[in-house]
Amino acid sequence: MIKDVASLSQATQSDITFLDNVKYRDQLPQSNAGACIMHEKMVDHAPEGMICLVSKNPYKSYALAATLFYPPAKTAETSIHPTSVIGENVKIGHGVIIEANSVIDDHVEIGDGCHIGANVTLSHSIIGSHVRIHNGARIGQDGFGFAIDASGCVPVPQLGRVMIGDHVSIGSNTCIDRGSGPDTTIGSGVIIDNLVQIAHNVKIGNGCIITAQVGISGSTEVDDYCVFGGQSGVAGHLKIGKGVQVGAQSGVTKDIAAGQKMMGFPARPIREFWREMAQIKKLLSK
Repeated sequence: MIKDVASLSQATQSDITFLDNVKYRDQLPQSNAGACIMHEKMVDHAPEGMICLVSKNPYKSYALAATLFYPPAKTAETSIHPTSVIGENVKIGHGVIIEANSVIDDHVEIGDGCHIGANVTLSHSIIGSHVRIHNGARIGQDGFGFAIDASGCVPVPQLGRVMIGDHVSIGSNTCIDRGSGPDTTIGSGVIIDNLVQIAHNVKIGNGCIITAQVGISGSTEVDDYCVFGGQSGVAGHLKIGKGVQVGAQSGVTKDIAAGQKMMGFPARPIREFWREMAQIKKLLSK
């Protein structure tokens, strides 16, 4: 009988755990877990009596198991906290949860099964179904657009919207600007971490993963299934091909072809980056 999920080091006989990262392999023989999800190559390291559940992707299998114990909040009816503010002509689907102190501006549309956290602001936006927006996110505010000359700065009116697909997750305190004319678009299945900035007119394809403190400048187009490591940045008006991976703290200044893995500043192919680092290390050791 499995009653809960727990980490390798804290699990008991009534818990299920997982081992995915080889760095934690040494914890496996000492674990008291009743069952453990793991790669096939890890089975020989398990202690006697532990039930080994073999998976090609233990982390995903664990996530599915944990969700059975801790399912996300759902409601058959739409639930709006009394301290939230809902503007005029707003459309809200079935089973939507809107938490405390959130502001939904006029004409915003929210699809079925969405969960809007506390202190979120939504304006000039159309949100798909089953979207999770975490606390403090700001979606649909004006982008950073100014016409500049010697006499000063003139704000350029921002006239577009933010269009978000289905099954998207947006982290706390992330900002997604409305388009300046064309819309800012976020594809379906996109996962966005906390403290991310997505500027006006950016287009994010389906299934992309954008981790914490990433900044994507205006009018850049990102194709499907791209991954951006923490604190990486992308200059404006670029095209990022399908399946591109950008390492943490990298700076993208040029278009990237599909399937490339990039690292460093300016971002370059990852093998080239590590060769340069090795050469620098050799020079410093002389």
